[in-house]
This record gives sequence, structure tokens and C-alpha cells, in this order.
Amino acid sequence: MGAFSYRNSMDLKLSITIIDELSEGEVRSKGELDLASGDIRNVRYEDHDVETQGVPATMEDYEFSVGILSNGSREVEFRVEANAQGHYSVTPSELLELKGRAAALFTQKPGK
Repeated sequence: MGAFSYRNSMDLKLSITIIDELSEGEVRSKGELDLASGDIRNVRYEDHDVETQGVPATMEDYEFSVGILSNGSREVEFRVEANAQGHYSVTPSELLELKGRAAALFTQKPGK
């Protein structure tokens, strides 16, 4: 699947990378950002077991989370909210800004 997934005209999802920054490292995962709601679903952690290590946002050395949207070699980074239940989302104001940046990312000619 590419960066886009269409189910209907109002259900646009983008594949993203999530990075939970810790004071001594990071936890990476993949997920799907719903551009209508800002919710991030289907989070799949890389080299991190939630059952034994817990949700990154609850770890003592957790600092913040970011999302990365990629198109080829170009990337857009944005702030991600994370809670103790493992739910990730983007705030409405961040989502509005991200939509404009994502449109530019996917409409630029390669190499720019």
C-alpha cells in the first residue's frame, strides 16, 4: 500500500512513522493518520513490546512524540499527542497545518 488509502471521498488515511522520543533513545512505530479526525490508528511498534515494556508515553524517560510523513526522499515532520492508553492523535490546529504541508509534499516535482 502506498501513502494513501481511499475508502470513500471523506476517509483519507496516510501511512506515517511515529517516533516516541525518550531521554536515552527512541521507540519507532508505523501507523495510519486519519486526515478527517486526526486520530492515528493501527500503530505497530518496531522492536518494542508493549506487553512487557509498556506504552512509550508512560515510560519514565518519555519526552515527546513526532510523526513523519514521507514521499520518496522528502519528509514532513509534525507533532503527535500520545496518552497512557497508547492512543496517538494530531491536534486540530496541527492537522490543519499538516494538510497544507502534505499537499505540497505530494504535489512537488521529484528532487525539490
